[in-house]
Amino acid sequence: MPDKINLTLRHKALFNPSAKEPCIVDVPEFRFLCLDGCGNPATDPIYADILSALYSVAYALKFAVKKQLGINYAVMPLEGLWWMADGSIVSDENKDHWSWTMMIQQPEWVTSDLLDLVLPDVRKKKYLTHLDEVRLEPFHEGLSVQLLHPGPYIAEHENIMRMHEYAYQQGYVLRGKHHEVYLNDPRLTAPERLKTILRQPIALPAA
Repeated sequence: MPDKINLTLRHKALFNPSAKEPCIVDVPEFRFLCLDGCGNPATDPIYADILSALYSVAYALKFAVKKQLGINYAVMPLEGLWWMADGSIVSDENKDHWSWTMMIQQPEWVTSDLLDLVLPDVRKKKYLTHLDEVRLEPFHEGLSVQLLHPGPYIAEHENIMRMHEYAYQQGYVLRGKHHEVYLNDPRLTAPERLKTILRQPIALPAA
């Protein structure tokens, strides 16, 4: 067994897309730590609080798995689902009205019982708003189109439109929520060095 298990290597196609051309992938069901919010993440302090709660719980679970099972794994990247209540496309023009769910994928060794076990310890170590709202739940995205976006979040829109157009050209329609996977820690990385997987669930049109 390696010193530290990199869980992204189990599904390389999902975590290593091209920045040149969109591609279609079939995303299986995974389980995530999740927290919900709304509004502009760049200006709302609640967003930073939610990230702190998610990361704190994710690392507490990692250390608990290592202590109990002897399994050492790398914490997975932060992910986010983004949508508009009226169904319109998420863009910088309407970010004050965004709804979102921030998520960190969890391996099979993490259970609801383990989450219940670590939460009191996390609570003792630091005061974290929204800690009691952290949940562990499955998410099955299924057929999706994705593309790697290098650079700042504010420049994503063109690549999102490229991804959508590719899906239409392949005969699909869009469904579900816009999904982003942050391959860098957004709290520690300069905007020009960011790498973000853009993902959009798709489906064949109804007959």
